[in-house]
Amino acid sequence: MPWKNQGGGPWGSGPKGPWGSGPQPVGPRPPDLEDLLRRGQDRLQQLLPGGYFSGAGISVILLIVVAIWLASGFYRVQSEELGVVLRFGKHVRTVGPGLNYHLPYPIETVLLPKALRVSTISIGMTLIDDPTRRGRTMRDVPEESLMLTGDENIVDVDFTVLWRIKPNGAADYLFNIQNPEGTVKAVAESAMREVIGRSNIQPILTGARTTTEQAVQELMQRTLDNYGSGIQITQVQMQKVDPPAQVIDSFRDVQAARADLERLQNEAQTYANRVVPDARGRAAQVIQAAEGYKQQAIAEARGQSARFLKVYEEYNKAKDVTRERIYLETMERILGGADKLVFDGNSSAQGVVPYLPLNELSPRRQPQATTGQQQSGGTR
Repeated sequence: MPWKNQGGGPWGSGPKGPWGSGPQPVGPRPPDLEDLLRRGQDRLQQLLPGGYFSGAGISVILLIVVAIWLASGFYRVQSEELGVVLRFGKHVRTVGPGLNYHLPYPIETVLLPKALRVSTISIGMTLIDDPTRRGRTMRDVPEESLMLTGDENIVDVDFTVLWRIKPNGAADYLFNIQNPEGTVKAVAESAMREVIGRSNIQPILTGARTTTEQAVQELMQRTLDNYGSGIQITQVQMQKVDPPAQVIDSFRDVQAARADLERLQNEAQTYANRVVPDARGRAAQVIQAAEGYKQQAIAEARGQSARFLKVYEEYNKAKDVTRERIYLETMERILGGADKLVFDGNSSAQGVVPYLPLNELSPRRQPQATTGQQQSGGTR
């Protein structure tokens, strides 16, 4: 029976508190817990005639207990979870997000791994608390990031792995591996060291990152599938690939020299691409001109030979006539542009004085023209 403040209690009479003043009523008072329990017991007794330990009372109590036990099988799977239902410890089914039901404990139980969430693991670097910056900063882990290449060089590789549980591999994830995150990290470091050990340092530092990431992802997936882990590797991202800090300046000088070499080679190739086609074009032009001259000369020679053969055929048919015609054509070509006076020597010709100075009747010409006329025979 709880203590009630009747008659003032130890601090005097009347409804007073321990400091002499009575309670100050402020608003409605909450209901008494004992009154609520008493009322619930009275109503339960009305529903169970004959008392709690009668046959009907025990049946009702058992029904209530069984209903509560059956209702305990309802459970909710969150949006990034999968429900793995076990029946006496054996996996029987996997359910998706939402409200679901399984047989109550101990018949069936449910495990809720976050199978739909993509997790990230970093290798070669870790986040630590930095009091000076009031936050977290990235710290390099050399024992994880320093790796040996195929050409016996050392390279510092920091990378991250994105992974998740396979949609149908939640049971394997729960029961086949004991430490999933540690397993994924160990497999990732081992796969990266194997791929780096088969490669030279130069492609790794320049343009082979995508190829290396793909090779590491495939090797990790094969290894985890052999373990039956139920894990899917979604992506491998190489964050930093550098030589060790002790020799990074020398490597940068080498990279700058290689860049200058490539630049000069590209400039030379550009110049060659501009000059060589021009020279080839000019050479082709000269060859085409020579070929045209060749065809022209051959055609003219063939034409002249064909003309000579035609004339020769006509000459064989009538040699006298052809000889006369050739003679006349030749004289016409020679004397066609000369000034001449023709005298046939006939005594019956009228208007011509035989002894007239004919050279003075022709117009005066330049000395060269006169000389050419004398050489051509003068008058007849």
